[in-house]
Amino acid sequence: MTHLKTSRPGTLLLAVALVLSLVVAGSAKDIHNDAGTSAFPFLKINVSARAVAMGGAFTGLADDASSLYYNPAGLTNSTDMLILGYHNYVADLQSGFVGYVKPLDRDKQQVLGIYASYLNYGELLEADRFGVVTDEFTAGDLLLGLTYSRRVNLHWSLGASGKFIYESAHDYSATGLAVDAGVKYTSDRGRYSAGLAVQNLGVQTSSFGDDTDRLPLSLRIGGAVRPRGLPVLLAADVVAPIDNDVYLALGAEYLKLNPLFLRLGWNSFGENYRANNSDDDLAGFSGGAGFVFDKFQISYAFSPQADLGDSHRITLTRSM
Repeated sequence: MTHLKTSRPGTLLLAVALVLSLVVAGSAKDIHNDAGTSAFPFLKINVSARAVAMGGAFTGLADDASSLYYNPAGLTNSTDMLILGYHNYVADLQSGFVGYVKPLDRDKQQVLGIYASYLNYGELLEADRFGVVTDEFTAGDLLLGLTYSRRVNLHWSLGASGKFIYESAHDYSATGLAVDAGVKYTSDRGRYSAGLAVQNLGVQTSSFGDDTDRLPLSLRIGGAVRPRGLPVLLAADVVAPIDNDVYLALGAEYLKLNPLFLRLGWNSFGENYRANNSDDDLAGFSGGAGFVFDKFQISYAFSPQADLGDSHRITLTRSM
């Protein structure tokens, strides 16, 4: 009876996520009026090959170093860990992620994390009004973050991240400050968990021009469960961005082949990658695998993005 009472808050969060999932899956909308209006859109690019292979459904799962991005509350109970990620994005864009997690006490009730991510646009051409190329220039984005996570009790943990954002193109630059905050619930035996996170709550402090834009604020809620008798981990997220429609992420990880893990996911945001006449039914799907050796785990994710091309990610984590 005690177990049922302590599990109820997490069950409620998971139930809310599932109800919202049904609403999202059953709705079809046109392009959002505010799509593309927020500053620093690179902040919305998911990180970690494991999470991306599972459709980006990681807010409630949040059990490794990529919690730095998805839900800072998920860092509690972590060992010293280093995460390195590389992303071969569409249109020859390149991005990466690096982070380090350090427990502040022996019981791992307080954890500190530091991380950075970048997006490189490569070399771009500058042209005059007649279309004549006059110069070449580079552009890119950079994020620096500091995270603190604390376990409140056996079930609940809280976390927050402070972020500095920098963007440059040619002789212009823009900056911003933001905060992420999250909460996570884990059941008695760790069989299921649920989480809630707010991302990119902040301001653009300077821009390329005279006016500043809002940041891509989003609310995430999700859950994860390991069904009894099945060697699989299931996860679901509902994400509500300020500049687009609410979307759903679903993911699964097959555990029986340990130390090899197979992953599959789907994200309803993939519909946005299709042109009106596109028949690419794989947009939004993702897949990948991970392999654990000693203190290392290497993961790969593949996510086709219809007319935009294919996306590949590799992530390496090491427990120190």
